[in-house]
Amino acid sequence: MWQAVTDHINSELESNFIIEHKIQLSGGNVNAAYHVTGNGQQFFVKINLRQQLEQFETEVLSLRTLQRTKCIRVPNPICSGLTVDKSFIVLEYLPFGGDTTNGWHNLAQDLAALHQQQQAVYGFDWDNSLATNTQPNKWQPNWSVFFSEQRIGWQLQLLHEQGLGFGKVDEIVEKTRQRLQGYQPKASLLHGDFWRGNLGFIGDMPAIFDPACYYGDRETDIAFSTLFGRLPDAFYQSYQQHYPLDKNYEQRKDLYNLYHVLNHANLFRGAYLIQAQELIKKLFY
Repeated sequence: MWQAVTDHINSELESNFIIEHKIQLSGGNVNAAYHVTGNGQQFFVKINLRQQLEQFETEVLSLRTLQRTKCIRVPNPICSGLTVDKSFIVLEYLPFGGDTTNGWHNLAQDLAALHQQQQAVYGFDWDNSLATNTQPNKWQPNWSVFFSEQRIGWQLQLLHEQGLGFGKVDEIVEKTRQRLQGYQPKASLLHGDFWRGNLGFIGDMPAIFDPACYYGDRETDIAFSTLFGRLPDAFYQSYQQHYPLDKNYEQRKDLYNLYHVLNHANLFRGAYLIQAQELIKKLFY
């Protein structure tokens, strides 16, 4: 397997890289992750099943989209490909350290700049992945329709197909649409999976990774950053200074986070199924 990874790196970079050391990193719930070094070079490599190649290919596209904005640091994507029984992606290795107050201020400023990369409609040029679940991104001019159908409805349908329902899918989708009816936020370029586990710092310089990009309401990024443990107050205070949130953000926060709770229920079952059920009851019944 590792010879194939090495061959892809050398083909892309026109180099003579040889893996001398590799260390498997902890913390990955979806992919096996490695830090590989050799010839004075180092890379971050993620490994998964062959059928996950498209996930890695769209990750490369999303990272390059974020790079082009020049708003925030992301790891440079090197290549993706297949071995006999695995798929993989190779990224620039970023030597993350501890966080700092200045780092959180800078992250907020950079994310605000990213969110000001906007266009007229919601969606993306391609579908991508949220973890290993497909994330549909068909262009849609109406935010309430986009979010209710391609976010909440999509996740509910995936669960329904596995015999894990939370009521009538069409009814919950319609209730979601009604809650957002008439609300047309600017379509901002989003990270799409913005939480503490997908960001890091090199000194005071922040970086984000594992994107699930699309154009949508920037509040969804901010909301998700609070779901599994809030970021430090310095981040939110700085974001408000650079790009203040709408006064009614709190009324939509739980609805936006329902998407991620449903995705976790799809991926991991267990307590997330209970959390999803309780959140649906709180929002709609």
